[in-house]
Amino acid sequence: MSDLTKTIRRPVLKFAAGGHVWEDDEIVTEYPLTIFLDDEEFATIVCTPADLEEMVIGFLAAEGAIKSYAEIKQLSIDEAQGFAYVDLHQKSMLSQSFYSKRRITSCCGKSRQSFYFFSDARTAKPVEGRITVTPEQCMRLMNELQSSSLIHRQTGGVHNAALCTPDEVILQYSDIGRHNALDKIYGECLRKNISTEDKILVFSGRISSEVLLKAAKIGASIILSKSAPTELALNLAEELQITAVGFIRNDKMNVYTNTQRIALD
Repeated sequence: MSDLTKTIRRPVLKFAAGGHVWEDDEIVTEYPLTIFLDDEEFATIVCTPADLEEMVIGFLAAEGAIKSYAEIKQLSIDEAQGFAYVDLHQKSMLSQSFYSKRRITSCCGKSRQSFYFFSDARTAKPVEGRITVTPEQCMRLMNELQSSSLIHRQTGGVHNAALCTPDEVILQYSDIGRHNALDKIYGECLRKNISTEDKILVFSGRISSEVLLKAAKIGASIILSKSAPTELALNLAEELQITAVGFIRNDKMNVYTNTQRIALD
C-alpha cells in the first residue's frame, strides 16, 4: 500500500442557489511515475499514487514487455522520486528494439497510439468465455462499482474498474487514468495468479478501442460500462468475441456485441 496521498484538501469558492461560500474540497492527486526496465527509461505514467506495483506489472504485460509475473526478477518503487525499477530474468526484446520512451498522460486521448499495433498484435487474442449474466446483475455490479469507490465519492475525479463474477466484485481499483485502473487489475491478477477466465470487467469510462483491447489482454469476455462505446471498439469486440455493454444507467443498458452472454427471461 502506498504512503502517498491520493487526495488533498484546498479552499474552493462554491456557487449554488444564487449564493456562494468558501469550503474545503477534496482534490484528486496527479502523480508522475517513470518506469525503468532493465536500467533503460521505458515510460512515464501519470496516475493516482496508489497500488503502483500492480499498475506497473499490468502496464508491462499489456504493452507486451512481459507475459507473466514470473519474468520479473525484481521490482522496486522509489515513491519520493517517482521512479519504478524493474529487472527481468531475461532482458526484454521490447525494451531494446520496439519501444521508445514517452510520457503516458492521464487523459483520454490518443496517448498510446504510437505503440498501438505491435503490442496489440502480440497480446490481444479472442476470448472464449462461456459466462452469462442477467441485465439485473449488470446494473447491480455497476451500482456497486460506483458506490463503493471512496475516492470517487470524495473527488469525482477518477475512473473506477472492477473484475467481477456475475454475483460479486473480486478486485476494484481507481485512478485518474482509465487505462491505469485496468492495468492495476491486470497486474494484481498476474501477481496473485487470479484467474480471469469467465470474468466480467466493470468500468466507469467509455469503451474505446484501447479499453476493449485491454479487456482482451486481461481475458475478460464481458465488459460493462456506464458510458458509450466507439465504432472501432465494437468492431474489435466482434473480432475478439467480447460482449460489450454500455450506457448502464437508471435501469437501462445497451448490449452492442455478442449478445448471447446476456441471459434473458
